[in-house]
Amino acid sequence: MLRRWAAPGRGAAVGMVLGGILSVQFGGALAATMFDRAGPAGMVTLRLCGAALVLLLLVRPRWSGRSRSDWAVIAAFGLSLAAMNGLFYEALARMPIGAAVTVEFLGPLGLAAVLSRRLQHLGWVLMAAAGVFLLGYGSLTGLDPAGVAFALAAGACWAGYILLSAETGRRTTGLDGLALASGAAALMVLPIGLTSAGSALAAPDVLLVGLLVALLSSVVPYALELTALRALASRVFGVLMSLEPAAAAMAGLIVLGQVLTPLQLVAVALVVVASAGAARSPARAPLPSGAPRRPRRPRTRSRAPSDRRGEP
Repeated sequence: MLRRWAAPGRGAAVGMVLGGILSVQFGGALAATMFDRAGPAGMVTLRLCGAALVLLLLVRPRWSGRSRSDWAVIAAFGLSLAAMNGLFYEALARMPIGAAVTVEFLGPLGLAAVLSRRLQHLGWVLMAAAGVFLLGYGSLTGLDPAGVAFALAAGACWAGYILLSAETGRRTTGLDGLALASGAAALMVLPIGLTSAGSALAAPDVLLVGLLVALLSSVVPYALELTALRALASRVFGVLMSLEPAAAAMAGLIVLGQVLTPLQLVAVALVVVASAGAARSPARAPLPSGAPRRPRRPRTRSRAPSDRRGEP
């Protein structure tokens, strides 16, 4: 079903990418509204389980004919997906979503610098690091150290996720790998979510918000970006995804009433510019063909997008 959509025009494709960005960040902000009821672990469980259920029903991946190494890669991909989202939601519980996404961005930017082996990319990473420093300095009370640590760890998992999504894309077709990895991630977080949130996960309002988060943070962006990638070059896509920290700050303001200081907004802008610059710069050693959106959606043979962030 998701693979049969027609390719859009360039303008429509740009709109789809921007719509996917807003969907992801507003989904994360919406999840944060239920942290007092179900906690970060509970909400990430609802998000991943809901997304896995929808994807498995829509994609109907092939289960047979896969080697042990294929399943090992899919399981590792699922683990990176679970860890990335779980750590990001823990960060989100301790700091504004705009700040959390901005700090998390150091993961894929650092990976881009390592894989490209160009001083130009290192310069973009240093600019982003300066932005993250200003992000903490720009608050009168400072950012929560635990929140920063969780966001950095989520960024590291994001970098691993990019590499694993590429390998999964080489071993599967269409959205099969993503659907199977999402199922694996859901099974991994389910015991943690049940232990942490317990009966709160069965509350009708929590379940409803969890389903909305799964749709906004996973299913809707997958569909929009999968379609958009048929009409956009990967570099253009990467530049557009660089707007995510700014979109996260806007979602935090509208949904959660989180206001960043002027200096913190400058910090977010630095990270956005650094990410856009890294996406536009030629690489001496290219990123894996499955490097996903922000740029985290995997560009595999089927050009199928993937989730994060998480990352939110």
